[in-house]
Amino acid sequence: MDSASFFPNIIAAISVLLLISHTPCEAQLSTTFYSNTCPNALTTIRTSIRQAVSRERRMAGSLIRLHFHDCFVQGCDASILLDETPSIQSEKTAFPNNNSARGYEVIEAAKREVEKICPGVVSCADIITLAARDASAAVGGPSWNVKLGRRDSTTASRSLANTDLPGPASDLSTLISSFGNKGLTARDMVALSGAHTLGQSQCFLFRDRIYSNGTNIDAGFASTRRRQCPSNRGDSNLAPLDLVTPNSFDNNYYKNLMQRKGLLQSDQILFSGDSTDSIVSEYSRNQQTFLSDFGNAMIKMGEIEPLTGQNGIIRRICSAIN
Repeated sequence: MDSASFFPNIIAAISVLLLISHTPCEAQLSTTFYSNTCPNALTTIRTSIRQAVSRERRMAGSLIRLHFHDCFVQGCDASILLDETPSIQSEKTAFPNNNSARGYEVIEAAKREVEKICPGVVSCADIITLAARDASAAVGGPSWNVKLGRRDSTTASRSLANTDLPGPASDLSTLISSFGNKGLTARDMVALSGAHTLGQSQCFLFRDRIYSNGTNIDAGFASTRRRQCPSNRGDSNLAPLDLVTPNSFDNNYYKNLMQRKGLLQSDQILFSGDSTDSIVSEYSRNQQTFLSDFGNAMIKMGEIEPLTGQNGIIRRICSAIN
């Protein structure tokens, strides 16, 4: 090759390399991600989740919360499912999750069923995301299209779980900023809080509120809740987050807030004379608006910083790295 043709070829090659280096190599999430590699994945997962919810209706709320607690720490990467090892500080023992987060075994059971038909194909991160959707639908809540293709982390972060998950005593500015840091709006936050139409909370998380004698809690409601939550014992005693229809996915949660009957401080703060009052009021009047907004906010939350393409792994069991 003479020098006249050598240099243009080199320049062309460099141009191609530069082009490749600036082209995103991450695979995009897609609703059809498993259509060819595991066409029965979604129905298999749905069946497994429905069985779990039919055994214990409370599990629906637990699975939605598990998805939230996963996505807010390192993104939606199933890091919350990893057990403690010498090299992994498990998120399961972080304060917001310890003796509180539930449903790990339900995700593992769904994973086992999928592994039987498509070993090594479907990620635990996608299963958690689908489980939240299927749990909602199983108790009469909204369904939504889930984009798939997340991969599983090889790490977890107890420290991030302790700092990035808002707590039950959070004030409104903390809630708005916590969700804002994850790309979610105040409206998204109020809609996602409506997941508290399901599930229960432990006494130690709402004790301060029901014994506060504050102006933002209905006196009769506080008195009722105190019966099952003594001031000095019974930390793990349970109370429904929605006292009216605790096992149905509806908008009574917001109606409760307007009557000062939110169980957690972080619930009632959404209707406390501040910027989110109008959203609570709107959802209390229009259940369909709430259900639609909830589904859309769940889609956004499920797409927080996923691992895609060649990043991450596909775990064989969800609690351990392969």
